[in-house]
Amino acid sequence: MNDDVLIIGGGAAGLMCALTAGQRGRRVRLLEHTDRPGRKILMSGGGRCNFTNLSVGADNYLSANPHFCKSALARYTPQDFIALVERHSVRYHEKELGQLFCDDSSKQILRLLLTECADAGVQIETDCAVEDVQYRDGSYRLTTTRGSFNAPALVVASGGLSIPKMGATGYGYALAKQFGHRVLPTRAGLVPLTLSGKPLDDYADLAGLSLIARASANGRNFRAGLLFTHRGLSGPAILQISSYWQPGDALQLDLLPDDDAADWLAARQREQPAIELKTALAEKLTKRFAQRLCERWFENRPLRQFRAAELRAIAEQLHAWPITASGTEGYRTAEVTLGGLDTAELSSSTMASRLQTGLYFIGEVVDVTGWLGGYNFQWAWASGHAAGLAV
Repeated sequence: MNDDVLIIGGGAAGLMCALTAGQRGRRVRLLEHTDRPGRKILMSGGGRCNFTNLSVGADNYLSANPHFCKSALARYTPQDFIALVERHSVRYHEKELGQLFCDDSSKQILRLLLTECADAGVQIETDCAVEDVQYRDGSYRLTTTRGSFNAPALVVASGGLSIPKMGATGYGYALAKQFGHRVLPTRAGLVPLTLSGKPLDDYADLAGLSLIARASANGRNFRAGLLFTHRGLSGPAILQISSYWQPGDALQLDLLPDDDAADWLAARQREQPAIELKTALAEKLTKRFAQRLCERWFENRPLRQFRAAELRAIAEQLHAWPITASGTEGYRTAEVTLGGLDTAELSSSTMASRLQTGLYFIGEVVDVTGWLGGYNFQWAWASGHAAGLAV
C-alpha cells in the first residue's frame, strides 16, 4: 500500500498531525500499536482532559533549547484549539490558572479528533506494531504486524516513556537513533516524589492530607496543592517542581504561602495568648498536620509563653520547610517524559529532521516538556499541526 504520509503513534500529536495533513489532501495512514488511539487523552485530567491553557509561552516548557517551541506554539495557539472544540459543541470550563477542561468527558476530545481524521480521509490502523523501518529510493517502508506500508514522509509521534500501562515505549528514541539522531537523557517528569527513612516516618501516616503550599527547588517555585501519600508527596505543587528537582537537590516548602507567618503568629499571640501553638497552627494547616509539627519539631506551649524571637524563628521555618526526598515514583505514574530527541537536529517550524529527508518528530518524543495544566497537550497540538502543514 502506498500513502503520502505514515504516522507512528495515535496519541494527541499524531492525531493532530494526521487530520491537518489529511485536510491538505494528503493520503495519511496512522499506525497505533495498541487496540485504540488516544488512551492518554481518555485518562487525562481525571477523565475530563485538561486540553489546553489560556496562557501558553516558552517559559512554560523545559528543553535544552528553550526557544525551540516558540515557532510551533505561535502558529497554533490555544485559541485555535478552542475554536475546534467549540465547533464540535464540546462544553468546557476554566478550572484555575487558565486550565481548560471538558465539562463532561475526555471522550469528547478524542471523538472530535477521530471525527476530523475520518472527514479528512485518514486511515487508522490499530494493533499495528512497527517491526522494521527502512528508507530506500525516497520512500519509507514500514514492516508491521498488519502488513507493509510505504510513503515518502514518516512522522514519529510515538510519545515518551511515561505511564507504560497506557502503552508507552521507547520506540521513538530507538528509531531516531537509527537515523542518526541524538537523544538526550530522559527521566520522569510531573511525577510524585518519594521519601525514605526518617522523612518517610515523619509523614507517612498523614497520607491523604492536603494543603496549599509553595514548593521550591533550583530557583523555581510553584504554589498549588500538596498531598501527603503513603510513599511521599504528590499534588500539583510537587508534580510541577519534580520536573526541576533531581535526587540530592534541595527542596523546600512554604507551608503558609499566602500569609506573613511572623505577623500572623504575633497577631494570634496578642488576640488569644492562652491558646497553644498547635491550636493556632491548626487554623492554617489542619489539625493533624499542626499536631505533627508540634510533636516532632516545635515545642507546644501557650502562645503567651513564646518570646517574639521564638515566634519569628517558627515563622521562618514554616516559610522554608526543608524536605529530603529520595527520588520519584518514576515513569509508572509520571505524566510526561523529560528529555528526548535533541531539538538541534529538527526544524522548529516544520518539525522535520535536519539529518534525514522526509522524517519528522512531534509531541513528547521531542525534548520539549510542559508544565502541568494543559501545556503538554498544547505542545502536542502545535507540533502536530506544524508537521501536518509541512509533510
